[in-house]
Amino acid sequence: MLSRVLSSAVLGVDAYTVEVEVDIRRGLPTFATVGLPEAAVKESKDRVKSAINNSGYRFPDDRITVNLAPADIKKEGTGFDLPIALGILAATGVVPQGRLTEYLILGELSLDGRIKPVRGSLPVALLAKNSGFRGMILPKENAREAAVVDGIEVLSVPTLGELVEFLCGLRFIQPESVDVQTVFQGEYPDEIDFCDVKGQEHVKRALEVAAAGGHNVIMTGPPGAGKTMLAKRLATILPPITFKEAIETTKVYSVLGMLKESQALITNRPFRSPHHTISDAGLIGGGHIPRPGEVSLAHNGVLFLDELPEFKKNVLEVLRQPMEDGFVTIARALTSITYPATFMLVAAMNPCPCGYFSDPNHECTCTYTKIQRYRSKVSGPLMDRIDIHVEVPAVRYKDLTSQHEAETSADIRERMNRARTIQSERLKRTKIYCNAQMNNRHIKRYCPIDEECHSLLEAAIDKLGLSARAFTRILRIARTIADLEQAPDIAVHHVSEAIQYRSLDRSNLFA
Repeated sequence: MLSRVLSSAVLGVDAYTVEVEVDIRRGLPTFATVGLPEAAVKESKDRVKSAINNSGYRFPDDRITVNLAPADIKKEGTGFDLPIALGILAATGVVPQGRLTEYLILGELSLDGRIKPVRGSLPVALLAKNSGFRGMILPKENAREAAVVDGIEVLSVPTLGELVEFLCGLRFIQPESVDVQTVFQGEYPDEIDFCDVKGQEHVKRALEVAAAGGHNVIMTGPPGAGKTMLAKRLATILPPITFKEAIETTKVYSVLGMLKESQALITNRPFRSPHHTISDAGLIGGGHIPRPGEVSLAHNGVLFLDELPEFKKNVLEVLRQPMEDGFVTIARALTSITYPATFMLVAAMNPCPCGYFSDPNHECTCTYTKIQRYRSKVSGPLMDRIDIHVEVPAVRYKDLTSQHEAETSADIRERMNRARTIQSERLKRTKIYCNAQMNNRHIKRYCPIDEECHSLLEAAIDKLGLSARAFTRILRIARTIADLEQAPDIAVHHVSEAIQYRSLDRSNLFA
C-alpha cells in the first residue's frame, strides 16, 4: 500500500515542494523515516500515532516507511506531521488519494489530533501559487498570513478529523480570505513622533536628508543628548512600505515564526536594535541550520546599532558585505543560503570613552591616544559605507523648557516623499530606487556640478583633510538635498551642507 502527499519546506526564505511518500507493508511493526530528517521530524512518528488513534482511526501495526523527497536536502521542523498522518490514512484506504496532490499540506499535530501552527506559511503559499497548485491546507493560526497571496485556496482546519471529513467529501471548508487593502494600511505608530524631540534641529535635518536619500547615518554625542530617541523616530519619516516590500519582509519573519497571532503582513518598516553583545551569527545570520540574523529582520527598514564601538570588531566587519550588496549569503558544507538584507544603518556612539569630548558642560578625562583608540574600533571600510556623520550636542535647558511646537513626523515625511518621487522618476530606468545606491557611473550622470561647487569641494578636501572616499558621498548627499528643495541641479549651498555631514572624515581630531 503506497500513498503520496505533497507538502513543503523552507530553505532560506523560499519554499520548495516535498513529496511525502508512505509505504505500508506486512511485517514487524516499525516506523522508519528517510530523506535526511532531523530530530523533530523523526519524533513525528509518536505524535502521528497518537493523533490518528485519538481521532478515531486505526494506526496500522505493520512496517511503515516514510520517504521525504528530495532526499538530499535536510528536512527540519514539525510541519510534516499532518502530511505523514494523511499519507498513512490514504495508504490504509481511509482518505482518497486523488485530492491529496491538489494541495500543499503542512501542520504540526498534537496528541489529541489538533493541528498546531508552523513556520514559513507565506513562502509556501507563494510556492503553491507559482507552481500551479489549487491551494494549500494549513493550521488555522497561519491562515491569514498565507491568504494574502491571491489566486489560491487557503484552507484552514483545526483538527485531523475535520480534515479527513473534508477530503472524503463529508465537510465543506470555507477558504480563508484577507482584504489586503484593509490589512495593508502602512500606519505609523502614534506613540513616537519627531515633535517629541526638543531642540536638535540640525540633527533632525540630517535625519530628514538620510531618509530622503536612503543614506546610512552615524550620530556622535555625549550621553543623554537624544541619539537613541532620534534614531527610533527615523522609521516614522521613511516612505510607506510597498506591498512587494511587505511580502519580502514578512517572509523573513514567517520563517522565524515571529509574526504575531493572526497577523497577515508586516505593514510598517521594521526597526531593529540589537544589543552590543550580539554575536556575528546573531547579527548576520548563521548557526548549524542557518537562520536569518538582525540584518535580515531589518530588511526594508532600519538597523540601529547603539554604542557602535562597543560591538566586537569581527561583528562589525561582517556588516560590510550586506551594506554593499543588500543580501547575505551563508555557506555551509551541504548548502548555501541567501537572505535579503537591504536596510538603512543608523549608528550612535560617544565621541570618546568618557563621552564628554567637546562637551562645554563637562570636562573630558580622555587622552588623545584613548580617543584615537576608541574611534579606531570602527574600521575605515565600515565608516566608508556610512554617508552622513552628524554631531549631537547636549540639549540646552532653554530647548528643554521651550513651548515651541516642533515639526511632526507627518510634516517631515511629506517633504521626504516628494524627494523620493523625484528620485524614482530619475532612476526609473535603473535597478536602484534612491540616491544612496548610486555608483560612480550614476553619480557622473545625475550629479553634475558647476565650477563654484568644484572649488568648494577642492577647498574642503585640502583644508579639512577630507579623504578621497568622501567625494562621492558628498555628491550623493548634495543630490538628495537638492531633491528635498525640488531643485533640478546641485547648487553650491547643497554641497556646502553636504560637507558638514562628513565630520568624522576630518584628519585632525581636534579640528
